[in-house]
Amino acid sequence: MTIRSPISNLPTHDVTNVPPILGDQDLYGNDLPLQEGLLREGAGWAEREIIDFAFKVGSEETLEWANQANRYPPEMKAFDRNGMRINQVTFHPAYHSLMDLAIANDVPSFAWNNSRAGNHVAHGALSYLLNQIEGGVLCPMAMSYAVLPALKATPEIADEWIPRLLAKEYDPRDIPASEKKSITMGMFMTEKQGGSDVRANSTKAIPEGSARGSGAPYILTGHKFFCSAPMSDAFLSLAYTENGLSCFLLPRWRPDGARNGLYIQRLKDKLGNKSNASSEMEFVDAWGLMLGEEGRGVPTIIEMVQGTRYYCAVGSAALMRQALTQAIHHASYRSAFQKKLIQQPLMQNVLADLALESEAATALFLRLGRAIGSVETDTAEAALARLGTAVGKYWICKRTPGYVYEAMECHGGPGYIEESILPRLYREAPVNSIWEGSGNVICLDVLRTLYKDASALPAFFAEIEQAKGGSRQLDSHIARLKTEVADTRNFESRARRITEMMALAWQAALLVQHAPAAVSDAFCASRLGDYWSGAYGTLPEGTDFDAILVRAGAQK
Repeated sequence: MTIRSPISNLPTHDVTNVPPILGDQDLYGNDLPLQEGLLREGAGWAEREIIDFAFKVGSEETLEWANQANRYPPEMKAFDRNGMRINQVTFHPAYHSLMDLAIANDVPSFAWNNSRAGNHVAHGALSYLLNQIEGGVLCPMAMSYAVLPALKATPEIADEWIPRLLAKEYDPRDIPASEKKSITMGMFMTEKQGGSDVRANSTKAIPEGSARGSGAPYILTGHKFFCSAPMSDAFLSLAYTENGLSCFLLPRWRPDGARNGLYIQRLKDKLGNKSNASSEMEFVDAWGLMLGEEGRGVPTIIEMVQGTRYYCAVGSAALMRQALTQAIHHASYRSAFQKKLIQQPLMQNVLADLALESEAATALFLRLGRAIGSVETDTAEAALARLGTAVGKYWICKRTPGYVYEAMECHGGPGYIEESILPRLYREAPVNSIWEGSGNVICLDVLRTLYKDASALPAFFAEIEQAKGGSRQLDSHIARLKTEVADTRNFESRARRITEMMALAWQAALLVQHAPAAVSDAFCASRLGDYWSGAYGTLPEGTDFDAILVRAGAQK
């Protein structure tokens, strides 16, 4: 893929002062926060697999697959040449190469195929690496990972479907799941009239026969407005029965070998996430199995949503890291006013500030991975996972669009050109904040958890107070946070402020405990101090820019 001998002496000028092509990236070896966090959070045993995957993902070949998959997005193929309805989506070969890379390297199933402490931490690291290069294929990966806890609500369904999800040989064929080497799964929740308010859904389900309740077959009729990865082999969806909103598993193929009544209406023309197909779907006498208890559809499917929200946080942290890598590379080679950009004091401030944000996001998602992996064995960790998933999803995803823009600006005009990866990262940046619950929905979920789960807030404060005494600003921030959550007046209108304060406290606590002083001091002074504009490049006087940038991957 690399052009080995580009021509720099053009007829009218010589090409100089242009950064070289970045080429193959060592996504693990150049990421100290990832390396340290992986070991700290108990996933050191998976380091070899992660190193190997990092080299595969960071290659120029994989980057070119990502470029091609986004340049040539999926196309709807509703009918075959004979006019028969087939409800398919066709993808560029590069997309299939990316899917094969992900599934062969256990991205959606690593945690479930390795039942030991740190498994979800390692799983998060694999997803983080792939998402730096391509985010679209992470949608089916996220749902295929997150669906397993929900499937366990009905053991006979779990026994049939989970082994297929854990296989590591990509099989893109549109045939019944029982005939495939491996499968992927999706999730359809929202409808036109309801959006995040899924209780406003109108899709109906009636029993196919005399059987009722968990595991029984039903016939569904209705619609879903956002159906990502519609070429998955089965989907979880919500529909009303006579006893309330329930959860169902709908395969692409019925047990009798006929295509199921899942009718793709159109593909969405999205801002970003171009390689991933998102569609509108109608259910016309669609066959499905009830998953979990009748009338308990939301609690059943929320088991899946927790996992996909974790993916959102990981994916946004990945976008930050890749944008930072690109900005540091550019600034390390480009000169202006007789100095490299990375030697210019104001550019150092901007880059160092970006590095702090990236490291804080990485530390948070890795720590959250440890909590998620402990939900069945540790009640405090389970409470932290329930609350922390929403907190981390909100804050990391909310910070990413502005972050990627700032990294793009570090390049000047070349960063705004489509041949750069930055425009694709920028278009990708908003999706994780919107997907699986936009900002208001997530913050209200934080409040609900604080109200309804008596163990959540004590677990959270026990976590962040491990850093007490390590930073004056953090100690003061924790005290203010306690005052905020104790005051329940106008609680709902203050939900974003409370969630933001919680996220910053957790990130700061992790950095105070585990990062070098140059990093933690600058983070606390800028984010928790008396002045913080929210913009990048406003770190206070005395910040050790060089130490922060070297840690982030810049050369000495």
